[in-house]
Amino acid sequence: MVASAAIGGTLQYGYNLAIMNAPTTFIQTFINETFLERWDIQLENYQVTLVWTIIVSIFSLGGFAGALIAGPMTIRFGRKKCLLLNNIFLMTGALLALTSRAAKSFEMIIVSRVLVGINSGISMNVQPMYFGESAPKHLRGAISLSSAVFTAFGVVLGQVVGLREILGSEPCWQYLLASNAIPGLIQLLTLPWFPESPRYLLIDKGDKEACINALRQLRRCEVQNSELDEILQEQAETKGMRPSKPWELFTDRSVRWQLISVMIISSAMQLCGNDSIYFYASYVFKEAGITSDKIQYVTIGTGTCEFIACIMCNLLIELKGRRFMLMGGFIFMTIWAVVFTVAQLYEDYISWMSYLSMTCIFTYILSFGMGPAGVTGILPTEIFNQTARPAAYMIAGSMMWLNLFIIGMIFPFLVSGLSEYCFVPFGAVCMLSALYVGLFLPETKGKSLSVITSEFHKLNFRGQDKKCPLQTQALYQPGEVCLSTYNSFKWSMFSMTV
Repeated sequence: MVASAAIGGTLQYGYNLAIMNAPTTFIQTFINETFLERWDIQLENYQVTLVWTIIVSIFSLGGFAGALIAGPMTIRFGRKKCLLLNNIFLMTGALLALTSRAAKSFEMIIVSRVLVGINSGISMNVQPMYFGESAPKHLRGAISLSSAVFTAFGVVLGQVVGLREILGSEPCWQYLLASNAIPGLIQLLTLPWFPESPRYLLIDKGDKEACINALRQLRRCEVQNSELDEILQEQAETKGMRPSKPWELFTDRSVRWQLISVMIISSAMQLCGNDSIYFYASYVFKEAGITSDKIQYVTIGTGTCEFIACIMCNLLIELKGRRFMLMGGFIFMTIWAVVFTVAQLYEDYISWMSYLSMTCIFTYILSFGMGPAGVTGILPTEIFNQTARPAAYMIAGSMMWLNLFIIGMIFPFLVSGLSEYCFVPFGAVCMLSALYVGLFLPETKGKSLSVITSEFHKLNFRGQDKKCPLQTQALYQPGEVCLSTYNSFKWSMFSMTV
């Protein structure tokens, strides 16, 4: 189920980030030729760069739109069906990209990138939700983190397919842009065979029998009472509650720090500049002193670094916890940003400094993959309940895509303007993010939603005497269901109402 959903899901995000680097020169030439043929205008270099930047960055605005519609789609259609319907945007975008050259229209490439962005925006929100709601608690982090593993795999795959020897040559760039249809087709053929999210079936649809069948199919054994009881408990807590709207979360004090945490960490994931390296790898490595003929092979190393790091994080996350991996990743990224800046400053004086600069880029990406790349997508699933989760993912996704658009637009100018100091702003973002995680984000590993809620309650209602109704749950082991406590809670609520 993970492989089927992710191949047409988050893999597309990484793949569509990476494939835009290889045909940069060819598409810029195509833009210039189109203007010359239509209006007899020879564009200046900065004008071509501007149009190219719009083509690259418009992907982020499409992702932002996808993040906004992902929540309502998951509520209406369910997690699995939403992923399947999402391929409509992908296939339409691939068709436009494929025919753009014959139509001599760079505008078709722009529309194609918007549609592919919408596809990625939806999948980046829905897939972690689908995984988090379907996985057993002791594997929830590792299963949810597989979204990041497939994103990194998509980056490597895009870089390999984008080699000049494959589809990265001048005659084939339109096929490269349309090649994202193949993973989507694989998903359409395989995902219908797998069940819907068990939590969605029980809590949203109220179908207990379908939930048990889905759990039985996913676990390949009889359903454990403790797992079913936990879902039933969450159903009871949210009974009668409608799905939250995004703006309602901003006024709900009981989720204030959960929302702040998700917004800060989702923004930091893009403001750290990691994904922009894939957009503009040529600019970055040229600045680091790598020759033009070697750049396409060096960029494959960046994707491979993140892929290996995400696999390592997948193995460590249930041992070390989310908070440790997230904070550690940001701290190491801060260190490598500083080292990169120093290496750039002394590049003209010491011959081997260009190699140190390149090494810093690899280790920066490696550190990103070890923490922020994977853990960020897990948090909304673990710290929000079923009714607030789609809205939380909409907000988190919106922050991520808006910041990716901003960084995508200013990154080439940042590299050329700040030159050797281009990584200083990114290092500052990483340092501040590490401080926030260390000071305010509680650990969520192996804990039930009730226990996590009680920990955030101390932040949300700091300095007040108001008691958290679920605080007594923390006396039990993570995930353990105590019916007597739950019944006492219901009786106390009834007494307070009277």
